[in-house]
Amino acid sequence: MPSSAYLPRRVARSMSVPVRGLDYHVLAWGAPRAGVPPLVMMHGWMDVAASFQFVVDALAQERQVFAADWRGFGASAAPQPTDSYTFADYLGDLDALLDALSPDAPVDLCGHSMGGNVVMLYAGVRPERVRRLVNLEGFGLPRTKPQHAPKRYRQWLDELKTPQRLRDYESLDEVADRLRQNNPRLAPAFARWLAPHWAREDAASGRWVIQGDPAHKRTSANLYQVDEALACWQQIEAPLLWIEGRNTDLVKWWGDRYTLAEFHERLAVVKNVERHALADCGHMLHHDQPQQVAALIEAFLDRA
Repeated sequence: MPSSAYLPRRVARSMSVPVRGLDYHVLAWGAPRAGVPPLVMMHGWMDVAASFQFVVDALAQERQVFAADWRGFGASAAPQPTDSYTFADYLGDLDALLDALSPDAPVDLCGHSMGGNVVMLYAGVRPERVRRLVNLEGFGLPRTKPQHAPKRYRQWLDELKTPQRLRDYESLDEVADRLRQNNPRLAPAFARWLAPHWAREDAASGRWVIQGDPAHKRTSANLYQVDEALACWQQIEAPLLWIEGRNTDLVKWWGDRYTLAEFHERLAVVKNVERHALADCGHMLHHDQPQQVAALIEAFLDRA
């Protein structure tokens, strides 16, 4: 792994924001502009707020941008004790976070993957708080049935008895290598820059540990309710920008239980959607094609 790392064009300020009894870590770029809402960006599962640095750097115009580490990720606190995490908690955290960052005006809201799922729900539940909405591959989850509940509850109970662990690493180079194993399209310089944001050095062992609560690995006790999610999506008033990578492979996640065609059918319930698919791009769109993602977001947010 080369020793050189990416050099940010725009340097973030680190903030601590109290959110429902937890200290949330928030990165802030730029300054407020009259008549331009802040852009709030929420990362996906096992990711961190700093992951959006490459997109922020690729924006042509200066604007106020915030990105937060979800509870139990990055430098945000984890609730103690924690058995598992739920969408309802993320939704409550986002509501409190926006009250702190923009109490008197709507925001432009963007989410990737898990974060995309949360911002979609939020925009339907609190439509007055979102001016424009961006979803980067927040697909939702396969449809579940009531008869799945006994097996899910058994799995959750069994996992509660099993300590969850995340692998640690000898060096930052090993962390960067792992990031590139997860996403071979990730540029080496990007991986080297992300590594100390994705992991931290343990003072006792000197090894690098992932900045994520291992409890995130536990299955949720609650089944994903597609009809409830779509009822929320139907209430979205903000225009929605949907961006997907043409190389994203849903089959490796869900087999034939949930297809891209089924997702696009779900997306049709949203009133106003602009859709894009990016070539040479997988699930980590903000890493694979930050220039294209930034250009699409900027044009969408600035459109009259």
